[in-house]
Amino acid sequence: MKKALIAMSGGVDSSLAAKVMTDKGFQCIGCMMKLYENSDNDTKVSKTCCTLDDAEDARAVAYKLGMPFYVFNFKDAFEEKVICKFTECYEKGITPNPCVDCNRYMKFDKLYERARILGCDYIVTGHYAQIEEKDGIFYLKKAVDDTKDQSYVLYSLTQEQLAHTMFPLGEYRKTKVRELAVENNFINANKPDSQDICFVPDGDYAGVIEKYTGKVYKPGNFVDTSGNILGQHKGIIHYTIGQRRGLGVPGKSSYYVLGIRPETNEVILGNNDDLFTRDVYVDDFNWISGHVPEVEFRCNAKIRYRHKEQPARVIPTGEHSAHIIFDEPQRAVTPGQSAVLYDGDIVIGGGTIIRRYTDHD
Repeated sequence: MKKALIAMSGGVDSSLAAKVMTDKGFQCIGCMMKLYENSDNDTKVSKTCCTLDDAEDARAVAYKLGMPFYVFNFKDAFEEKVICKFTECYEKGITPNPCVDCNRYMKFDKLYERARILGCDYIVTGHYAQIEEKDGIFYLKKAVDDTKDQSYVLYSLTQEQLAHTMFPLGEYRKTKVRELAVENNFINANKPDSQDICFVPDGDYAGVIEKYTGKVYKPGNFVDTSGNILGQHKGIIHYTIGQRRGLGVPGKSSYYVLGIRPETNEVILGNNDDLFTRDVYVDDFNWISGHVPEVEFRCNAKIRYRHKEQPARVIPTGEHSAHIIFDEPQRAVTPGQSAVLYDGDIVIGGGTIIRRYTDHD
């Protein structure tokens, strides 16, 4: 009998994934990763995952399905790989995606290692994505429900990891998942989905960074692309590319954040038209097939999770780097975010945006 470690967040998706796996005859072990202390943050956590209530919900479902359930303490690793990187990126004027890092370093690294120790053949999550094997190659594919597809945050998966990972919900629509959870009387059948970053439950990134680092981030100058001073900002950690609200700088038209210069503590402002570019440079790139294309090719690409993928030309520039040239200019390309490539439903790979062609140095 094949053995599977089910990553359970306390939500309906991972609970239904556990049910599907037990129905398929797998010997299942339920688990939750303890990533941070909720007491470290004095704000409401109802929109996030991994709370004490979530752990109890996950445990209740695991017991209902006859599965053992464990909580693994990965707080130190989460702080090092996710929270610390998050703060350092904002200090450098970069906007990271901690959900991508959590999947990469927690679920499919630390938890993957734990699965091996427990003798599990697979690690299972409630992600909406699909894995398909053909001629010895594993492909990461979009979910059937395109409104819930999470393939974007999974681009770092390797062939080895894909061979030992299962996404049971990839072929389901969310409405069906809720329906099946109700039919099985799951305690969390109608529980709202988590929406916020787990350690930033109120969306106040800057507040979390200040609390975590204990630093006071000094005000500096808003400048235009020619270096003219337009006003004062309240610290670079409060800003990201494309931001319009909260600038407080008067002008004939609205100003937008075009760039951030940590070395001079300046935030560059300009017009909306200045935010568009066709060229995007990407580093830390993972080619899911394990092979770097030898020539340039065409595909579709996304530059953020909610971005609608767009046609582009891709030039591989190294084993882990690429230059993406979109057919049409894209708005607010943001260093630190992920660019992910698609060939139809198949994820080719992805990496971290390091700069735009129009960046103002």
